[in-house]
Amino acid sequence: MSAEFEWSRPVEFYETDLAGITHFSNFYRWMESAEHAFLRDRGIELHDGEIGWPRVNAEADFKKPIKFGDLIRVSVKVEEVKTRSVRYCFEFRVNDDETVRAKGEMTSVCVRLSTMKAVEIPDEVREKLGG
Repeated sequence: MSAEFEWSRPVEFYETDLAGITHFSNFYRWMESAEHAFLRDRGIELHDGEIGWPRVNAEADFKKPIKFGDLIRVSVKVEEVKTRSVRYCFEFRVNDDETVRAKGEMTSVCVRLSTMKAVEIPDEVREKLGG
């Protein structure tokens, strides 16, 4: 799958620890924000009242520090679309540097909100995801 997207914003002071390095928990927030921006860009409703996308897995590997004031750039790639789930891969870069500072992965499942049971991803959504 090759649907790619990049989301960016500056690292805020409150997102860092006493050494000025981004706290690890923010990488998960950034993955979610990048995913939401990706979905909006593709015209996919994140929460349309009928279906939702809870996460069933999220992980990250940290390579090099990201610091206060850096412009964080998060690339989103749809790695796999299954019948009821989508797996994203994320790469974190800063400023104009192409060095990958961290990598992440997240799997979201399509559920019917009224029952919170997994359902097949609608064809029109699957198409927009690149699957």
